[in-house]
Amino acid sequence: MIGITMGDPAGVGPEIILKALADMNAEDRAATRVFGCLATLEAAGRAIGSTLDLAGIAISDIPVEGAPLPFGKADPRAGDAAFRFVEGAVRAASDGEIGCIVTAPLNKAALNAAGHHYDGHTGMLAALTGTPKAWMILASERLKVIHNSTHVSLHDAIERATTESVLATIRVGNDHLRRLGHAAPRIAVAGINPHCGEGGLFGTEDDTRIAPAVKAARADGIDVHGPVPADTLFHRAHAGEFDLVVAQYHDQGHIPVKLVAFDTAVNVSLGLPIDRTSVDHGTAFDIAGKGIASHLNLHEAIAYARRLAAGGRA
Repeated sequence: MIGITMGDPAGVGPEIILKALADMNAEDRAATRVFGCLATLEAAGRAIGSTLDLAGIAISDIPVEGAPLPFGKADPRAGDAAFRFVEGAVRAASDGEIGCIVTAPLNKAALNAAGHHYDGHTGMLAALTGTPKAWMILASERLKVIHNSTHVSLHDAIERATTESVLATIRVGNDHLRRLGHAAPRIAVAGINPHCGEGGLFGTEDDTRIAPAVKAARADGIDVHGPVPADTLFHRAHAGEFDLVVAQYHDQGHIPVKLVAFDTAVNVSLGLPIDRTSVDHGTAFDIAGKGIASHLNLHEAIAYARRLAAGGRA
């Protein structure tokens, strides 16, 4: 059983969930539980002309004040609901009722306006599970990237690129790929400065922080290389030279993945006691409730979640 959280009720989450459910065979649909608001799902169904019978779907109905809320408008009530959907799914995953959580998108402004001060799903899940740190990996067929830091300023990202942090990121990424069936994952670590600092000309962080982390990981028996200049690394990984790239900050990793796999990349949280995958897009308020949002990315996130729930193998 996997659990899908509805995300922000005013976004595209409700409609892409309905579309994904409609595409499932009976067996997969029976192994899917939705954490959301039934009134919102019904409103989304009417808006997009869905014929799916919700009576046959396992739904943990979590009420939303004023539901159904207007689509396409940020609302603290929606932000609070998005938090409670995830909270319910985390409880179910922790109790072994579901094997993986799949999250539809939430709106960070609405979430914080409701008093839930997180930078997104990853930080929220870490707090709800009592985990000191969680990692984000963007996974596509030909390019997988794990991030040393994500939703922080570029200044803070540089400060967080410590030897200890980079080494931990390498280890977490290596463990995840081994779980997916890679006997010896080939990992490359991106440099943080142009040309990895060019011998100190453009900064010393690559030599003093990142290189020692790579050396320590290799001593652990991990097949890791770096630091590698980021301007060529992602092309090399996409061409098949590496199985995983360690990116030092949000945009360094997100831009190349979204360039080559915008509709199919899956956001996966690592380092948690539970499994979670997610779409790699936002709430798309501008098209919410219009029935034109694509559920292709959610389809990929669900497929990845079923792999993890089944034991991690392809």
